Amino acid sequence: MNTQTPSLTIGAVAKRVGVAIDTIRYYEREGLLPEPQRRASGYRSYGDSTVAQLRFIRRAKELGFTLEEIRELLALSADRLRGVKAVKKRAEQRLAAIEQRIAELQRVRDGLAQLVASCPGHGKPEHCPILRALSDDEVKA
Repeated sequence: MNTQTPSLTIGAVAKRVGVAIDTIRYYEREGLLPEPQRRASGYRSYGDSTVAQLRFIRRAKELGFTLEEIRELLALSADRLRGVKAVKKRAEQRLAAIEQRIAELQRVRDGLAQLVASCPGHGKPEHCPILRALSDDEVKA
């Protein structure tokens, strides 16, 4: 059993994890982190478990999970019976959303590349294919 008492200041936690102090406070307000213990002075006091939880949140954000999805992942991580299956499902959903976004970005890139290739880079603005495409009333998919 871990009986370690919280001893880290918010600044020390922020430095260890590589996040801003305001980020920690925000995660507390959003319920992603538990309310910290307070010292007699009123300052927040954190333990190593908060550092681990913040690293989890940061890494999940880096993988594209939203704060709501991270909240779910944190809850599922405590579910010994169904947690892993549900976590995998959430990760599969996130992966599918990322793949869809990549496909959209590739379509946008291809369209922009075509416009750039068709523009001579000189002449009158009204003859510029890029400007014409941006001002065209019709939306092209």
